[in-house]
Amino acid sequence: MSKEKIWLSTPHMGGTEIKYVTDAFNTNWIAPLGPNVNGFEKDISDFLNKNAPLTMHTAVLTSGTAALHLAMVMLNVMPGDTVLVQSFTFCGTTNPVIYQGAHIVFIDSEEDTWNMCPKALEQAIIAVSNQEEPTQIKAIVPVHLYGMPAQMDDIMAIADSYGIPVVEDAAEALGSYYKDRACGSFGDMAVLSFNGNKIITTSGGGALVSRDVTYIDQARFLSTQARDVAPHYQHSQIGYNYRMSNVVAGIGRGQMEVLEERVAQRRSNNQRYRDFFKDKEGITFQSEPNTDFFSNYWLTAILIHPEKSGTTREHVRLALEAENIEARPLWKPMHMQPVFEGTRFFGSGICEKLFEQGLCLPSGSNLTDQHFDRIFKVLDRLFKNIPK
Repeated sequence: MSKEKIWLSTPHMGGTEIKYVTDAFNTNWIAPLGPNVNGFEKDISDFLNKNAPLTMHTAVLTSGTAALHLAMVMLNVMPGDTVLVQSFTFCGTTNPVIYQGAHIVFIDSEEDTWNMCPKALEQAIIAVSNQEEPTQIKAIVPVHLYGMPAQMDDIMAIADSYGIPVVEDAAEALGSYYKDRACGSFGDMAVLSFNGNKIITTSGGGALVSRDVTYIDQARFLSTQARDVAPHYQHSQIGYNYRMSNVVAGIGRGQMEVLEERVAQRRSNNQRYRDFFKDKEGITFQSEPNTDFFSNYWLTAILIHPEKSGTTREHVRLALEAENIEARPLWKPMHMQPVFEGTRFFGSGICEKLFEQGLCLPSGSNLTDQHFDRIFKVLDRLFKNIPK
């Protein structure tokens, strides 16, 4: 008999989601928009407003990628412009820049958080500003990778000194904090994701958040096909069909009720892996650098150092796969992707080393003791002869 699949990260319902979805059916709010959309937006804003210096506002959309695309549109990113993007990320961070026809310049990671390196960021700004063919830098896009907050004080200080807007990619970081402020509350705008593998999910979906309500009002307008106020269908600018439905938003309302519980469960998973590896040589974790950082540990990510551990990331991944356990390499840096061949990159290649040695372990909030028994049985076999 084949063994049950242990996935990297699966949806985990709290139980009340069905109530909100049923309300949508019972009231016939099946069409886009409705009470669940309004309620979900308020729930997200209320969560982000904890310790935020200014009130946050939210527009829920079809995906985090859609949210980032609207951010690029509203920042007037055009062909010939430049956007500085963290290289160590998923393609959803980069593609919206290309939708607008702009140039991407990729920024390396720093070793503490694995996120955008402030030093490389400033080097890129200076280099782009001094190049022979002038181009305007329209945005900086840092990512809170796997839920780990980026060095936001340093990034914001650099952005402010050069007058460049910041769009936080907080797709993986709902429930994470930097200096007690929620990730997503620092930049001019930020994006969230509710994809099926995220810490909470609406099956598919995302959000644009900002302390500037004019951005949110404009996002709502653009995401509903930019329909002008008129008794007939009239359009003065190009819009998009990006608005979240009332049914899907109902799932999100129920998920928000268990968000803090899900964060606690993911952090517990992370600690469980740390306890397992504490006596093993050659394994390091993506870790909070100090108490300023609080990660939701959406995914537990490790580095496997071959010279110390006696094995490789790929050997471990394949051993888990043989037992029907999903683990994945860290994101392949975007500047290494075929589609971005030749794109400028600033840094010393830290993200390349992270990709070469890094592995994401099963991290779902619904993992059981039996799941961990199977995972650790494989890891025990691989690491039992490698004492610390």
